[in-house]
Amino acid sequence: MSQLELEDEVEDDLKRATGEFIKDGDSMNKLNRVLQLTGFSDPVYAEAYVTVHQYDIVLDVTVINRTKETLQNLCLELATMGDLKLVERPQNYTLAPESSKQIKANIKVSSTETGVIFGNIVYETTSVLDRNVVVLNDIHIDIMDYISPATCPDVTFRNMWAEFEWENKVAVNTTIQDEKEFVNHIVNSTNMKCLTPLSALDGDCGFLAANLYAKSVFGEDALVNVSVEKQPDGKLSGYIRIRSKTQGIALSLGDKITLKQKG
Repeated sequence: MSQLELEDEVEDDLKRATGEFIKDGDSMNKLNRVLQLTGFSDPVYAEAYVTVHQYDIVLDVTVINRTKETLQNLCLELATMGDLKLVERPQNYTLAPESSKQIKANIKVSSTETGVIFGNIVYETTSVLDRNVVVLNDIHIDIMDYISPATCPDVTFRNMWAEFEWENKVAVNTTIQDEKEFVNHIVNSTNMKCLTPLSALDGDCGFLAANLYAKSVFGEDALVNVSVEKQPDGKLSGYIRIRSKTQGIALSLGDKITLKQKG
C-alpha cells in the first residue's frame, strides 16, 4: 500500500468516526431499529435499540422512571423463543424519580429463523410492598439480517433441491401484473440472487419460472423457485416454493414472502 493510499484510508476512517459518512438513509435505518417496549402511560417507559451482528444480538434498552418515587430492585427480565439464547443473568438496579438507565442485553443466535424476544420489567417501590410488573412488547428478529445473496451452479442447485426435505409452498397473491417485475420484487424482498439468466427471462409468453438462491451466515442454503402465469384477466397466479435443510429458514422465508409479495 502506497503512502497516498494509506493517507486516504486514514482520512476515511476519521470521517467514519466523526459521522461524515452517515447519510440520511442510514440515520433513518437506525431509527427503524429503535423499538418501543412499553406504553407512554406506563410508570416505567422502555425502548430498545437493536444491533444485529453475525452471531449475536445486542439490545441497548433505555429505561425511564416516570414516577415521583424511587424504584428499587428494578430488573429487566427477558426470555426468548426460537434459536436464541440469553448470555448473562439480569441485574437489579435502583432508579431515582424521573431518571433513566441504559441496560444492555446480549443474545446469542445459533440458526437462521425468525426469533422472538419477550419479557417484562419488575420493580419495587417504598410505598407498595408487592413487586410491580410492566409487560414489554415482543421484539421480532428479522431473518433478512442473516441471509445474503449467493451463487451456485445449476447442477448443485438441482442436487440440493432434491436433497432438502423441508419445503414451504406459498401461493402467489399480488397486485403486480408483470411477471418479471414480480420476480424482481421477490428477489429484493428476500435478499436473494436470481440464478436464472436474464436471457431466459426475456420475452412475453405469459409464463415465467426462476430459481433464487441465498446463503445464511451460518452456512445454511435457502432455495426458492418462483413459477408464475398470467391469467386472462391480467392477474398473476402460481406458487413460490422454498426449500432448505432446516425447518426454521423455510418457514421464516415463507412468512416474509407472504408479507411482502403483494407489492
